[in-house]
Amino acid sequence: MGFNLCPATTVAAPLESVWELLGNPTNYDEWWDAHTERIVPEGQTSPGQILYAKTPAFGKQWDVTLKIEQVKPEKHQIQMLIALPLGVVNHETISCAAIDATSCRVQFG
Repeated sequence: MGFNLCPATTVAAPLESVWELLGNPTNYDEWWDAHTERIVPEGQTSPGQILYAKTPAFGKQWDVTLKIEQVKPEKHQIQMLIALPLGVVNHETISCAAIDATSCRVQFG
């Protein structure tokens, strides 16, 4: 049985600022509930890149592995495969779209 959820929000920042944040995986600790331990290879977000992280829950530190599958700068889109604790696998796409010069829509799904 599958489950689909595509949350979205409006961010009070220009599209270029949000895309810059997503384009540098060392920034991911600022917005995800995990601590990145290493990035292989280091550098800008790119296909094949793997982030190894830990996330806290229930008094434990759990392993999280995020693999960047595709980066589509022209669509402001990143596709990733995330291996979460307890065998949960998340096929995630993050998409950004400008609303105006000072805000954008960010969607996860």
